Amino acid sequence: MADSFQFDLVSPERLLLSEAVTAVNVPGTEGYFTVMAKHAPFMTTLKPGVVVATTDAGTETRIFVIGGFADVSEGGFTLLAERATLVEDLDPAALDQQIKDAEEDVADASDDVARSKAQLALAQLREARAAVGV
Repeated sequence: MADSFQFDLVSPERLLLSEAVTAVNVPGTEGYFTVMAKHAPFMTTLKPGVVVATTDAGTETRIFVIGGFADVSEGGFTLLAERATLVEDLDPAALDQQIKDAEEDVADASDDVARSKAQLALAQLREARAAVGV
């Protein structure tokens, strides 16, 4: 059995997960990475994607995150997400409508700054939609 460690995933709204886990797969800015017990300490930023936490019992919790920071230390792993939602709580129909609205925002952008912000929002929504599946 793999060693476990403390994992806390926090968003501005609430603590989404706080428990002992054996592995956590995370969407880092430089690519996905996996943290396991006794991992070397480090900090990094996150990109939109799905965090998958595996508990001692072998069950997985999937959480869609948008931005934030990951902090791995000797005491455990803390993930501070700008936005976080359990994948099972994402509504595909609502996401489809938000994507449509975001596509219109990109098309209607009046300058490069507004267009860039709209494109980022659209990309994040598409990541969320991909996390939900078909």
